[in-house]
Amino acid sequence: MKDFRYLDKVATLKLDTDTCIGCGACAQVCPHRILEVRDKKAAILDFDACMECGACWRNCPVEAITVTPGVGCASYLISVWLHKMTGKQVDTGCC
Repeated sequence: MKDFRYLDKVATLKLDTDTCIGCGACAQVCPHRILEVRDKKAAILDFDACMECGACWRNCPVEAITVTPGVGCASYLISVWLHKMTGKQVDTGCC
């Protein structure tokens, strides 16, 4: 997901590997596929690709993941996708 980024090193995504039970729910719902299960624990593959949608956080049954949805401006990233796909500029009200 190198093409779909907002700002580097600003995502609020945090993973507590001590709490993680390795269920993989976070990896299944992440739209950018930045999480995967390694050695029975979740791992962040590409921190800067996180758009802070909150899907991983909402689906973690043990609250091992925290993220503040919206800080990374998911709507900005969605507008970039739509512009690339349609050629039309989309105003999401972000930034």
